Amino acid sequence: MTTNKKIYFASDFHLGAPTLEKSLEREKLIVKWLDEIKMDAQEIYLMGDMFDFWFEYKHTVPKGFVRLLGKIAEITDSGIPVYFFIGNHDVWMFDYFPKEIGVTIVRNPIEKTFNGKTFYLGHGDGLGPDDMGYKFVKKIFHNKICQWMFARIHPNAGVGIANFWSRKSRASNSKGDEKFLGEENEWLVIYSKEVLQKKHFDYFIFGHRHLPLEINLSNNSKYINLGEWVNYNSYAVFDGNKLELMYYKK
Repeated sequence: MTTNKKIYFASDFHLGAPTLEKSLEREKLIVKWLDEIKMDAQEIYLMGDMFDFWFEYKHTVPKGFVRLLGKIAEITDSGIPVYFFIGNHDVWMFDYFPKEIGVTIVRNPIEKTFNGKTFYLGHGDGLGPDDMGYKFVKKIFHNKICQWMFARIHPNAGVGIANFWSRKSRASNSKGDEKFLGEENEWLVIYSKEVLQKKHFDYFIFGHRHLPLEINLSNNSKYINLGEWVNYNSYAVFDGNKLELMYYKK
């Protein structure tokens, strides 16, 4: 890593939820945060569910979010790499973001090394034990035929249907009352410990859980959940020596 540079991680902006007004307020806050961190960012990882719904038709994308997209384009144009992880709410990202704003799309968990520290990074959906119903639905969402069939629906109807279901999502109805279930019941903690049995990582970083968490898995391995920006405005930053879970205040 370059001296005095940092790696930033954030997840679950859920733009579009719960209302356009609240989403716009949150988008402006996120842009303000990005404007500040670009001063010392070496890389930025946006780790899934940036939007509460996203689908790219061949010639159409959902309206809105121009402030965020413009700021990210500015950042990538300046030479700072930005990575977009596919979440369960924005699973239908294809080539629009790489072509238009210069981000790298990440569809599966990846391994990275910064300053000799090893990182395991992923959105977190579909990992770990149980939740077989969602894992089945995830296969449908990733199926090329199903994606092709949804693309045949006129955007007015397709986006309308998606927004209807979006209003029933966790982000739309969240009051910041997610509870820690204990290490033995947190499925991403369980998953991280299973990975550790095969290979060591200094840090595991996930989103999806909607609760900021920092858990020591062993003497030299840590699990971080990034939380979300509907209630917490939480993110993580690695300065080359240590990883910290932080909160951006209004």
